[in-house]
Amino acid sequence: MRRCALFVVFMFTLGLFTHAQSIEKVTVPEVKGLPPAARAAAESINPAKISAQVKFLSLDLLEGRGPGTRGGQLAANYIATQFALEGLEPAGDNGTFFQRVPLYAVHTVEDKTHFSFVPEHGAPMQLAYGSQIVAKDETGQTEADFDAPIVFVGYGIDAPEYNWDDYKGADGKDIDLKGKIALVIVNEPPSNDVKFFKGEALTYYGRWTYKYEEASRRGALGVLVIHRTDLASYPWEVVRNSQAIEKSFLVGDPLATLRGAAWIQHDVAQSLFTLAGMGSLDEAIERAGKRGFHPVELPVKLKGHMVSRVRHYVSNNVLAKVSGKNHDGQAVLYTAHYDHLGIDPDAKGDGIYNGAADNGTGCGILLEMARAYAQSKELPPHDMYFASVTAEEQGLLGSQYLGMHPPIPAGQIALDLNYDMLLPIGIPLSADLNGAERITFWPTVEAVAKDFNIQLLPDPNPMAGLYYRSDHFSLARVGIPAFSVDQGTHFEGHDEAWGKAKFADFVAHHYHQPSDEFHHDWDFRGDAKLARFGFVLGWLASEQSKPIEWNAGDEFEAARKASEKR
Repeated sequence: MRRCALFVVFMFTLGLFTHAQSIEKVTVPEVKGLPPAARAAAESINPAKISAQVKFLSLDLLEGRGPGTRGGQLAANYIATQFALEGLEPAGDNGTFFQRVPLYAVHTVEDKTHFSFVPEHGAPMQLAYGSQIVAKDETGQTEADFDAPIVFVGYGIDAPEYNWDDYKGADGKDIDLKGKIALVIVNEPPSNDVKFFKGEALTYYGRWTYKYEEASRRGALGVLVIHRTDLASYPWEVVRNSQAIEKSFLVGDPLATLRGAAWIQHDVAQSLFTLAGMGSLDEAIERAGKRGFHPVELPVKLKGHMVSRVRHYVSNNVLAKVSGKNHDGQAVLYTAHYDHLGIDPDAKGDGIYNGAADNGTGCGILLEMARAYAQSKELPPHDMYFASVTAEEQGLLGSQYLGMHPPIPAGQIALDLNYDMLLPIGIPLSADLNGAERITFWPTVEAVAKDFNIQLLPDPNPMAGLYYRSDHFSLARVGIPAFSVDQGTHFEGHDEAWGKAKFADFVAHHYHQPSDEFHHDWDFRGDAKLARFGFVLGWLASEQSKPIEWNAGDEFEAARKASEKR
């Protein structure tokens, strides 16, 4: 079987390079500062080659590319082979293309898990797992017992730049959370002031992952996130479904320490407040969004027992490099995750989550840009790194590991450009570069977009916090200026309504479904255009006379300054 699979890979790769030679001539605009050789290299980016890469990566042979599975490893080996064939240098562990990412997966056993609220006086309130509460043990232990006080800490945010600290008591001292349960509100304090938590736009402080991390830093045993649909922007079923499946964590993650990383329904939280004699939950939420809030310990404990199934496994990031003229910093990093959801063993019918668009397209773009750089007749100004990362669908874990263990110090990386799920439906006339406006490279981004006839769109849903949900965020949080190159909704020959309808149809019927499969009539010219756009941006970022920085006051500015001192 293994020989057969390898033969299929070899024959497909051979066909890839013979099939992808015929392509109409594309002209890259004359961009200020871009040398002719770089322009020619960008022009060589071939939509047929991107198509062929996507076609292979989404074959049933790769079994949905689940991390830690045979199909996931086959995908990693294939990508490494493509890097090697195009002449890139390995940039992984011990002179290889692979960076080992140690992981463990946790699945809560629902019928053996139970929780209750126990007041100082009165009868306990039993909680129904799934409909009222969901939880994961982040530590990877198989059993956990709870008998811990609950502390209401408002939004659970400590943001010095906004002079906001939900953990400060009325006496000015930090409340003690060690061995206790932090009760937090989803999202962040409401505001229309762009200087206060960026107004309507969600910052990382509003993400539930931050709330877990901050409570972990303070020694909490667990966290209860209060779900309210209007604040979360998604219904309880989204929370319930995400917790019903296996969740992976990084081995050695210093912030994955919560024995109970949990959510509760809004009505359940109201019942908790009633048990505690604290009145209206919604009024408490309103007060917590204003200055003057102080945390309070409730006269109620969380009691319970949680059982988890745990498996340990290793997956791989795939890292490669094209050497530049200089090796003294200002390197550029390109990223795209290759993992998807694997196989559903209980599916009736097709259970393979092929992930052609998500994220076969990003990988195809990454591989084609890497080829263009490697075959350029002129070396880029500085080194170029290419990382196809694993476990994105598990919570950006591959890119998190890459951020913790970059191939060179984070302070020497000028920029990360990420590609994730670009639908091959035509040539885009607009793009969403959410986050690019937060870095000093923004004027160059605007100028190059204009040269490429690409209209830059504002974040279509700032309250959703989309910036924090893709792999570039893992690099941003260690200080590296980073954003994703995403297509907009306006395409050649169509109005914006057509583009919006196409995206809506994909999300409704194919996103994270087995039907996300390769289609022979897909039009990859748009993916190639955005690959050329990213190629030019990366080249220009590499030759900047000054390091690219986060704008003054940005939430990642401190991390950037710290990385540059190392």
